[in-house]
Amino acid sequence: MENIMEFPAGSVPVAVAAKVYSRNDAWVRAGIIAGWLPIGYATRGGKLVTEIEQMNSKFGVISYYISPKKLYEDTGFLWKGKERK
Repeated sequence: MENIMEFPAGSVPVAVAAKVYSRNDAWVRAGIIAGWLPIGYATRGGKLVTEIEQMNSKFGVISYYISPKKLYEDTGFLWKGKERK
């Protein structure tokens, strides 16, 4: 019988992903936007943000979605919906 992984709904916090990769939050955000860290996506005003130049706060707030499944597939870390101690 196949063991089916269950992943919680919602996004993994950027700070948690940064801890998993042993990097800082900016590294995770830049990687998602530039596309070399394929664990989620970034949006502003409902539109996808895909260029580092768009990270400038003068353009407004960027929202990040990090997929628990994609993070697990890339790192082996299983997000259970609460902060990692």
